[in-house]
Amino acid sequence: MIKANTDRKWLPLYEALASDVRLTIMEMLAENPMNVKAIAERLELSSAIVTMHVRKLEQAGLITTKMVRKNGGTHKMCSLAESAVEIELPNARSEEREHYEQSIRVGHYTSFEVYPTCGLATREKLIGQFDDPRYFLDPERVNASILWFGRGYVEYKTPNYILPSQRLEELEISFEIASEAPGVNEHWPSDIRFYLNGVYLGEWTSPGDYGTEARGRFTPEWWGIQLNQYGLRKIIRVNGEGCFMDGQRISDTTLEELRADQPFWTLRFAVEEDSRHVGGLTLYGAGFGNYNQDIQFRAYYSHRRETNR
Repeated sequence: MIKANTDRKWLPLYEALASDVRLTIMEMLAENPMNVKAIAERLELSSAIVTMHVRKLEQAGLITTKMVRKNGGTHKMCSLAESAVEIELPNARSEEREHYEQSIRVGHYTSFEVYPTCGLATREKLIGQFDDPRYFLDPERVNASILWFGRGYVEYKTPNYILPSQRLEELEISFEIASEAPGVNEHWPSDIRFYLNGVYLGEWTSPGDYGTEARGRFTPEWWGIQLNQYGLRKIIRVNGEGCFMDGQRISDTTLEELRADQPFWTLRFAVEEDSRHVGGLTLYGAGFGNYNQDIQFRAYYSHRRETNR
């Protein structure tokens, strides 16, 4: 997510957004990465004009481009770089909310049950072999920056640093995720469920397993182009009103139901057998995908008022 304000350094961002053509280009790229020629044909504009629009979007950090060899030629592939823009206005500015922030490596899961297709890899190498769940217990797995499975779950634990004098106001969890198809298939829906402390947060249907048109922005060069390249960045927020993903309600589960006063929180990503779309999942950590981030936890809190007795 881009967090902007009225600092003049954000003018290229606002200029990039102030165009019907550029907004349309971003809507197209939300479906699939595309090259400049394909965008121009769909918009019925010249490649030169589209290149100008693409340059503005890239300068604003809204899209990324990469030169890709395909069908005997070189193509400039365009992909969305961000999932949201948050703008802080002067009359709404206040002190940043106090919070604890933690980053969890993709390979630092504490429990799992996975079924092929499955595997995991560090930034430098594949861990073990493809489609062998035994390697999810390999000692090297703590260094994994990507993992995938066709069905099952992975679970992560993180400490709860909220003090008795503090009141938890909101939990924010962000990560890069996609489906898991054999090979790559950008039209491979998967119903992915999320749990915290054993409480159901909600379900999101991933549209596909991405990588047919372009490599992930941070995916290492040794990783084959025929393998999953990048996912979508998703943000889950749980507060007193419910559970939301990218601002859209996915359940009525509130903080009060999460037993959040425990010393540790347990987060589960699951693709379950009774789902309508059992399309697996891929989790991308730092060094893979388009966002170069691990699983991020933020716990926002306020201070309890002292009472005189």
